[in-house]
Amino acid sequence: MKTLGEFIVEHQHDFPHATGELSSLLSAIRLAAKVCHREINKAGLVDITGAAGDVNIQGEAQQKLDVYANNKFKAALEARGEVCGIASEEEDNFVIFESDLSRDGKYVVLMDPLDGSSNIDVNVSVGTIFSIYKRISERGQPAQLEDFLQPGHKQVAAGYVVYGSSTMLVFTTGNGVNGFTYDPSLGVFCLSHQKIKTPADGQIYSINEGNYHKFPQSVKQYLKYCQEPDDATNRPYTARYIGSLVSDFHRNLLKGGIYLYPSTASNPEGKLRLLYECNPLAFLAEQAGGIASDGRGRIMDIEPTSLHQRTPYFIGSSNMVKRVEALVAELDQA
Repeated sequence: MKTLGEFIVEHQHDFPHATGELSSLLSAIRLAAKVCHREINKAGLVDITGAAGDVNIQGEAQQKLDVYANNKFKAALEARGEVCGIASEEEDNFVIFESDLSRDGKYVVLMDPLDGSSNIDVNVSVGTIFSIYKRISERGQPAQLEDFLQPGHKQVAAGYVVYGSSTMLVFTTGNGVNGFTYDPSLGVFCLSHQKIKTPADGQIYSINEGNYHKFPQSVKQYLKYCQEPDDATNRPYTARYIGSLVSDFHRNLLKGGIYLYPSTASNPEGKLRLLYECNPLAFLAEQAGGIASDGRGRIMDIEPTSLHQRTPYFIGSSNMVKRVEALVAELDQA
């Protein structure tokens, strides 16, 4: 079976800037994912669960594993020299790597080091999300804010790691989506899901229905559609919501479905972060034949204005997302 390392070497010609740096960068992510896999699988045996006692820039209580994962990914990326800086959900501002080698790096990485970390305590799947861009600023100089505020369609690679019943790394460099399952007995990721394609239609919808009374009319109408019996379209659909974005997205990517996190009365701009969560998964969704939208247009065409920008989010099977967009256009026009 082909390993991730072999796959990266074989497909260097697919990378937009195939000079080896991006291959090394992905290897750094692979290493950090293996370290996090090891620690996550100790949850309940050692003191790594629960809150760390701090609050991140999002106003969310940091978990111990949030801090651990952030530090491990940051260290792995800095050590290679291909990355001049990172932006993370767990950091107030972007982080500049100061070594001469790093300052000459071609890339910046934006990441959510441990999505869904509050689920660790109850043994529910969590994940890492990452997004890679070619820097805009001059090489040899410190990374600049402009390097991170790029629209999603400029990503050169993106992916996620899901730590579940098995650990999987799924990524794209713009030439399809491939998934690699970690074999802990060998310590390697092996190609297990080649050229992933998501169905155009699905029978799963994923949303926190506890916020129903706060949803816009379009989303309420879509949920009613999902729940109405109709033999021709295999409805009612099945509600599946884990509360860990990576896990919900991963299931829907493979099986077909839609994930919704709309604007609400309390979060009019939505809750998910454009740069760390929405853009990287949108890149994967599109490469697999799906769609990612804010309800009015393509997620990857949004021009970011701030590092921690939020957006409404609808992602998954193309026909399901198009139906939501049609309802937004019909019912939510100001």
